[in-house]
Amino acid sequence: MDVMLLIFVYFFIFFIVGTLIKNNSIVDMGWGIGFVMVAWFVFLRSESQPLPQILMTLFVSIWGLRLFYHILKRNLGKPEDFRYATWRKEWGKFVIPRAFLQVYMLQGVFMFLVSLAVILFPSQVSQVSLPVMIVGACIWILGFFFEAVGDYQLKVFIANPDNRGKIMQTGLWRFTRHPNYFGEATMWWGIFLIALSGGTSPIAIISPITITCLLLFVSGIPLLEKSMKTKPGFEEYASKTSIFIPWFPKK
Repeated sequence: MDVMLLIFVYFFIFFIVGTLIKNNSIVDMGWGIGFVMVAWFVFLRSESQPLPQILMTLFVSIWGLRLFYHILKRNLGKPEDFRYATWRKEWGKFVIPRAFLQVYMLQGVFMFLVSLAVILFPSQVSQVSLPVMIVGACIWILGFFFEAVGDYQLKVFIANPDNRGKIMQTGLWRFTRHPNYFGEATMWWGIFLIALSGGTSPIAIISPITITCLLLFVSGIPLLEKSMKTKPGFEEYASKTSIFIPWFPKK
């Protein structure tokens, strides 16, 4: 209950600020750093801090802080993101209550579900499965590579004026249309395994399943694919490139 209250208060503060400045896209800036807050809250209240929990807290912190910085640089000083601006127009006079429920509180629910691997970690650990922890750490490192490098490659591509209106098809983007989303989901599967190595209940698998489903079917890939379909060459790119799991492009 204490973690749920913490997340509620956290997103309520973002709701107040977003409403005052009429920019609900600031909630995106709070996504990554919110997980860091939850991870450290759980870590500091634990009776002991075994290696899996130390590793898990460190990994969540690295991921969350990098994501926060990436989104902050991308959004700072810019108008409200097109998704939230569209909803603002569609919701009209009900924009405040609907934003509260469908933007801020909904993200709070998702944050709680994705954080379950961290939240359910036992306060006392009697035994650690080193092989499972190592596999989980390797999977997390692979995911971080795909997200961080994918974001960097896209940033460099967009910064080149010659690429205006074009689709990124090189680097990691040659093997998957969404390397950053694949990386994010993969990291949480790694965190789940690390948590499992310390005795977390298998029910914590809700954590990586939730983030994977969100990215695949809700707020990640579907919205981005919809915006990319209007760009020249997208159909050809989509026909030969895996949508999520990296694989060699079709000839």
